Amino acid sequence: MSEWPRDSHHAAAYVTPAGADWLASASACPRSVHTLWAQRPTVPVTLPCGTAFDVVSMDALFGRRVVSRLWTDGPGTGPVATQRGRVMLFAVPGAARRLAALLGWEEWAASAPPLLCYSWGDAVTVPPPYPEETPATEGRWLVAPDVRHPWLPGPEALLWACVRAARAASQLLGRTAVTSTPAVFPG
Repeated sequence: MSEWPRDSHHAAAYVTPAGADWLASASACPRSVHTLWAQRPTVPVTLPCGTAFDVVSMDALFGRRVVSRLWTDGPGTGPVATQRGRVMLFAVPGAARRLAALLGWEEWAASAPPLLCYSWGDAVTVPPPYPEETPATEGRWLVAPDVRHPWLPGPEALLWACVRAARAASQLLGRTAVTSTPAVFPG
């Protein structure tokens, strides 16, 4: 069974003009982002979080499990990227901070690998609209933005997927249930 969705409509590899509009809208100067990408479409840019999107970054293995859960058992995802061995899930603004709080409140934080949650006041480097053939360590889109207002998961959908991914990982390691004690995840 594949870890990634098979539906090609939801797995765009390149950012469409409408998706670029959405990404650029996060910037204080969207026209500058468009100008840069018009001249150099293979260049990543750093964009602020908290207005158009938040980003939840997780290690690649756990991230694949979370994305798989969102696609097979849940509502799906919005844009998803990889960057330096991590999966970056784009979420509704405010979701990153809320997810971190929910994981702690639900006592699941110890069962999941550390999540990096980027929200208001943070910035992330997003892959370019048209990546060059680069090493796997460079950023690329797994599900590229393809519309001006993409659907983005909220904190509850992300919590649900993280908990189920942690449970599945725990069961793979021979545990019968996830508890609030730390779990060891293969690196």
